[in-house]
Amino acid sequence: MRNKKKDLKALIDVAMKRKEADLVIKNVKIVDVFNNSIIAGDIAIVDGYIAGIGSYEGKNIFEGKGMYASPGFIDSHVHIESSMSTPRQFAKAIVPRGTTTIIADPHEIANVKGLDGIKYIISEGDKIDFLDIYVMLPSCVPATPFEDSGAVLLADDLKTLMNHDSVLGLGEMMNFPGTINADDQVIEKLDLFQSGNIDGHAPLLGGKELNAYIAGGIKTDHECTNVEEMNEKISLGMYILIREGSAASDSSTLSKGITKDNLRRVMFCTDDRHPGDILKDGHIDNNVNIAIREGVDPIDAIKVASLNPCECYGLKNKGAIVPGYVADILLFDSLEEVQIKSVFKNGRLVAENNEMLVDLDLSSNIKESVQNTIKFKDIDKSRFDILLKGDRVRAIEVLPNTLLTNSLEVEVKKKDGYFVSDSDLLKIAVVERHNLLDKIGLGIVKGYGLENGAIATSVSHDSHNIIVIGDNSEDMQIAVNKIKEINGGIVLVKDGEVLDFFSLPIGGLMSDLPLDEINEKLSDLHSLAYKTLKVNSKLDPFITLSFMALPVIPNIKITDRGLFDINKNDFVDLEVE
Repeated sequence: MRNKKKDLKALIDVAMKRKEADLVIKNVKIVDVFNNSIIAGDIAIVDGYIAGIGSYEGKNIFEGKGMYASPGFIDSHVHIESSMSTPRQFAKAIVPRGTTTIIADPHEIANVKGLDGIKYIISEGDKIDFLDIYVMLPSCVPATPFEDSGAVLLADDLKTLMNHDSVLGLGEMMNFPGTINADDQVIEKLDLFQSGNIDGHAPLLGGKELNAYIAGGIKTDHECTNVEEMNEKISLGMYILIREGSAASDSSTLSKGITKDNLRRVMFCTDDRHPGDILKDGHIDNNVNIAIREGVDPIDAIKVASLNPCECYGLKNKGAIVPGYVADILLFDSLEEVQIKSVFKNGRLVAENNEMLVDLDLSSNIKESVQNTIKFKDIDKSRFDILLKGDRVRAIEVLPNTLLTNSLEVEVKKKDGYFVSDSDLLKIAVVERHNLLDKIGLGIVKGYGLENGAIATSVSHDSHNIIVIGDNSEDMQIAVNKIKEINGGIVLVKDGEVLDFFSLPIGGLMSDLPLDEINEKLSDLHSLAYKTLKVNSKLDPFITLSFMALPVIPNIKITDRGLFDINKNDFVDLEVE
């Protein structure tokens, strides 16, 4: 919920001590993000805004006991859907960790349900008063023209929502080939938001291609994986969002590249972060602590987490503890390891010691428009058989702790002309599930590690068709059919039997369960994947699988239309001549 209009007279009167503050946070060490210093004093708050710092009295007193006070943290780029929870449940989990504002890109649910999906996220955000949810409108629905999604959003569609007060601009432009080649539909979207914010998504892009990409008005990038790439993009005017997600963890590497010279062009984000990581390690507070451990000055790390995104995205009166700014304030004991003790949102104490203090209606009230989204024709197990002429194929090699994949040429075993899996080389398939198109793309994966079974999920970025991996067609068929039965989710199968499953009925992406219950269920599924199905323990079985269908991350992926080489920007044959 966005902030209400300021009562300037009340702020001035309280600042001048003509009137008492609504609340005074007493005896704190205020993190000054403008002077990089610490100010000892009180914080006077009226009607959700800071009136003054110094020595104040108020109607209500909160004794800070010498703790540090910093601005609330901001997630500069997040997909709520990746938490597998609703916006309400997500907010309940991250606010106690100090995140008081997020900039969400709902392109996951948009790829399933188009404008209805975006409206669902916006309407849910409007009901939450202890977390500000801003939205970047998805730019790539579908992510590329090489897959089939549940919706297609053009510039005219985005116009209908661009003036909503929660919308800050255009979400990550993943179609960098379309951008640098000045595709007409891409240019229409970029033109629409030239006076606002446009997020980028440009892994490994450099040289004249990066120049062309930025010339299109694109302002940020969250896909840097090394300091050299980060510095090249900063030197060309971009803001860099340092990501600490569940599949891609760049904070440690990139934080080493934060200097006093480039500091103001850097922000933090989580992008795709799963429940277990949020509950165990935190949210943006985790990014802050990683940066501090890597040698970043603690006040600089806090500035990256608060002031910088406000200035980048034009969020007025946020990101610092100064008069006239929103009273989003965090209290903690140490600058060396930030452990949030108290969270104030709009001047109200909303969380303490990692627990929410305010009630929110978390009851299920899910709109029909984002349910019942799994649609495909009955599939025979033979659709997962791979007939080969020769013995050499292109395989997708999965790599730990990154979304990048390698394209390999490998020799395979065959029986009666059909590919035979083993624990190292598995079958993978993407089944179109939106429009009854009866499309299935087939491929081979190396390094995932699975024995005598299959795993399927309706979470497969970004078009979110059903992706399934296995070593036999029978179990793959059972897993995919079970996904349809439960209306989306994750299914594990072994030797012809369903081991376990987790239903995600909201767009095939989310559950309305609390985050801890989601995490408990996912933990059970992880245990089965590792211990029973023998998935490579260096990988997250579900996150890794979900990104195998994203044809914008180098080097090779699979969609419902077949095997796609990102470097060639085209489909390639499975077999190598």
